[in-house]
Amino acid sequence: MPHCSARETGLLVIETHPIQYHVPVYRYINQTLGIPVSVVYGSDFSIAGYHDREFGSEFAWDTDLLSGYHPVFLARSSEGGASNDRDVNTRGLEAAIIRLKPQAILCVGYSPRFHLQAFQYALRSGRPVLFRGETTDHAARRHALKSWLRDAALRRLYAKCSALMFVGRRSQEHLRRLGVGEERLFFSPYCIDTTAFQTDDTARNELREPTRGTLDISPSDFVIAFSGKLSPRKGPDQLVDAARRLPASIRQRCVLLMIGDGGLKKQLEDMAGMAPSVRIRFTGFQHQKSLSRYYHAADLLALPSLHSETWGLVVNEALHHGVPAVVSDAVGCAPDLIEAGKTGENFSAGSVPELTAALLRCLKLTGTRDVRSRCRAKVENYTTASAAEGIAAAYYAAVPHHLS
Repeated sequence: MPHCSARETGLLVIETHPIQYHVPVYRYINQTLGIPVSVVYGSDFSIAGYHDREFGSEFAWDTDLLSGYHPVFLARSSEGGASNDRDVNTRGLEAAIIRLKPQAILCVGYSPRFHLQAFQYALRSGRPVLFRGETTDHAARRHALKSWLRDAALRRLYAKCSALMFVGRRSQEHLRRLGVGEERLFFSPYCIDTTAFQTDDTARNELREPTRGTLDISPSDFVIAFSGKLSPRKGPDQLVDAARRLPASIRQRCVLLMIGDGGLKKQLEDMAGMAPSVRIRFTGFQHQKSLSRYYHAADLLALPSLHSETWGLVVNEALHHGVPAVVSDAVGCAPDLIEAGKTGENFSAGSVPELTAALLRCLKLTGTRDVRSRCRAKVENYTTASAAEGIAAAYYAAVPHHLS
């Protein structure tokens, strides 16, 4: 059973494990907006260290994920707790809710099973339930019957929530389609905490050429970065294929910069070496504190995901650094952050010819201060503060009604 102090809890969040993109938002709500926040985690594996299937390696986040709010763990991986989000369970969650006595409970999804069970415990507690998830309609293709069953289940689930937050346009459209009225909808954008980064042009001038030098990339080379897991669903192989199809005069100047790790690395190396070949560099997995130098070394980011890309936070990261992005229409943030001809380009997922054409169009968006300014301006409202303020607005809308 978890140890829960008798502290006051305004907002109780339920998560499978500490997530580096979520914690800064909860910390901001607690420290800056004055709503006491407790987060109940099913396991601590993300800070204790674990094996990531898609990265294909062992790692733990190197940032502080436990200060500035009240974390509670249902289990520890060192004591037999889950070592991945699929195996996390809700044992002890009901007792934690009773002891923490929150004014409202925030749920962040309905899959894996942990989240759905957390929803059920939250509803049974009698407190207002808030929802903030990445749920959209575009991320996966479903048969008609499965889509109907999903819609029916989610309509019932959403109807029981006092307030729901959308992280972007596609999640807003999803919630509206399933009957959520505007009075229960609040914008809480999906965001990154930029404090670990050096995003301005001063940093670019300091980091760009030295980083290229360590990678054996010349100042005149055209660098296309891919950041993330080297897994089939992310489509890095599509990027290599597309780069090989570029006109020779451009391909010879092109370098693919793979920021990440995963099972496709050897395949990507082999593909890049096939005639017509393209140069490729691998950085391995990088923590956030190490990423800025690679973004500044790049001319653009490519995210050619095929499916299951509900948002795509690497696009946020790139734009904050002033780097435009080429993304497939399977990437959730595309309608929010990619403005064709200004902050990047879009293409149809799975179409290598379209990806090649998008890369060529994006050549016009590289190397100018104006484009970098537009990229940063496009993402300036997708911040920790904006996300926290959206959750706080939903909390205050739900709690007075509950207490009246």
